[in-house]
Amino acid sequence: MVDYILLLQTLPLLLTLSRRASEIIDGWEAQPHSRPYMAYLEIQHGVNRSLCGGFLVSENFVLTALERKARLNGYVGLIPLPVAHHRMCPGTVCSITGWGWTSAHNNRSSDTLREADVEVMQDAACPRDPGGIYRDYNPSTMMCVGDPEKGKSSFKGDSGGPLVCQQTAQGIVSWGSEVGTPPAVYTRVSTFIPWIRKTMRMLQP
Repeated sequence: MVDYILLLQTLPLLLTLSRRASEIIDGWEAQPHSRPYMAYLEIQHGVNRSLCGGFLVSENFVLTALERKARLNGYVGLIPLPVAHHRMCPGTVCSITGWGWTSAHNNRSSDTLREADVEVMQDAACPRDPGGIYRDYNPSTMMCVGDPEKGKSSFKGDSGGPLVCQQTAQGIVSWGSEVGTPPAVYTRVSTFIPWIRKTMRMLQP
């Protein structure tokens, strides 16, 4: 079924599907067909199976994986990519969507697509303290997202899904706290737009 494997995970910083991967915490069930760009992925590594999200950015490309050409219709659609190197201002409210766990105490994926609104934070909200959970945070390639006082975040099972700001995929769910407390870290898509566009052109059938 898969024609190509683009995966932006070939770029180490674009996706981190291991360490502290993601789920939707304190969100709500998405309305049917309201997120036509969402993709649910099952990735098999030998006997191990990983679940994650992705999003359709062209008929041929899902960010996270490149699958067979999609049939766009009323239920399957695209989401735009951002302008290269454009940054969202702290305080911008964005949305996250996924099929991951719904709490740190519920260790199974959701049966329904869920979503939550989260806020873009200052980079300082993810301090790079030695030994701290954000020690690997890089503001040029990552975004710090989620107000600790509101408690909404991504967690296990949502890695690869989009951070949607102003109808544009500005981030990719990457990693965060072991217990799902915000803020979480998202890949900054705009940093990689030149590489993404080049790679899509190279693999376009």
